[in-house]
Amino acid sequence: MTADDEATTLPSDRTAPRGDARSTAPDVPHDPDADARALASTVRMRILRLCLDEPLTNREIAQRLGRNPATVLHHVRTLVDRGFLVAEPVRRGARGAREVPYRATRRSWRSPSRPGQVRVLVDAFLEELALVDDLDAQPVVRLGLRLDADAHRELLDRLTALFQEYADRAPDPDGTPYSLFFSLHEDVQRRRDAGPPA
Repeated sequence: MTADDEATTLPSDRTAPRGDARSTAPDVPHDPDADARALASTVRMRILRLCLDEPLTNREIAQRLGRNPATVLHHVRTLVDRGFLVAEPVRRGARGAREVPYRATRRSWRSPSRPGQVRVLVDAFLEELALVDDLDAQPVVRLGLRLDADAHRELLDRLTALFQEYADRAPDPDGTPYSLFFSLHEDVQRRRDAGPPA
């Protein structure tokens, strides 16, 4: 889960992040399947992350991703068509060329989870994590729990509230960008009825 226009599979009672005026997405026709297709790409999820704090042009996005601008433009247009990115006013580039910057609308924060979405989020997270210079210096938690249904719901509710609180905060323009990924899953290998791996 991420606090930008980044999809989450947490309970759908969350609201759009309120701390930033950019959280307003344009009206687009209701089409959950088209939304799911637009978000079914690690490249698109990474584009949304890049455009979270500052509007970027297609060229700037392509440079940061190390990809061909023509390929990136296809992804940008898909995200714009579904309201996940919005074009800002045209500006002049370094050589006077007209450039269109795009910013994330945070619309995917409110999008319901679709089949296959979690794999895309995990893959995007792993691609972004691979860019970190010193992983050993990063805070990491890996915790095994055994909870009944009530404790599981309480934990998920408390974490969801915490994530929503931080999603609602206005970004600090001078702050350091951070990424947070969270997964609470059944530990299949610790099931009491677990047999040998298939």
